[in-house]
Amino acid sequence: MKPIAIFRHAFSEGPGHFASFLDRRARPWELIAVDAGEALPCDPEGFAGLVFMGGPMSVNDDLPWIEPVLKLIRQAVASDIPVLGHCLGGQLIAKAMGGSVGPNPVKEIGWGEVGVLDTPQARHWFGDIKSFQAFHWHGETFSLPAGATRILTNAHCVNQAYVLGEGLGKHLGMQCHVEMTQAMIEQWCAIGGDEINAASASPAVQSAKQIHDEALTKLAPLHQAAEVLYTRWLQGVAT
Repeated sequence: MKPIAIFRHAFSEGPGHFASFLDRRARPWELIAVDAGEALPCDPEGFAGLVFMGGPMSVNDDLPWIEPVLKLIRQAVASDIPVLGHCLGGQLIAKAMGGSVGPNPVKEIGWGEVGVLDTPQARHWFGDIKSFQAFHWHGETFSLPAGATRILTNAHCVNQAYVLGEGLGKHLGMQCHVEMTQAMIEQWCAIGGDEINAASASPAVQSAKQIHDEALTKLAPLHQAAEVLYTRWLQGVAT
């Protein structure tokens, strides 16, 4: 069985709940630590799927690994190998497939409700879920590339998730984070304290205390929503 490649772009933004999801299903995966300088694969054929995590950088930054990653995404989509993107990862997929990435109207940091659209694609990916509290940490967002369908939205960022591919979609890109764990939340708040303070005027930014307090009730339902999404994505991954 080919492994699923997980691309990490920042040490603090690993696979989180997605890794435990795969482990419980005995699906092999391989971490490619881009942040540590690990080499990117030349092509995606050695993997059953490609998963791109978040990161504090912009896809528009002049970083040596961005263009090779964009090429790898295009190769995977052309070869019908499923791709999945979280936040920066969703932006990378969008840009690779012809979309653009730029400033969101407001910065989003912390917990915030997202709504599932009433479309066949959204129903296919989310089942009976109509909305849930997602985790956010971004100042930029993506436009939808050609052929993509929006499946998730909210008041502060219209494109929270989209799918690509024939029929109901095989590839998933998200602006929000569904992979969060308690440890990740604590680490991000510790690292990003200055960013939270600087953006406190935004209506979509919570304090570190609010983020921690709300995690007590919102993390478990987030994992439930993530399981639904990840299960649907995994159904398109070859065994």
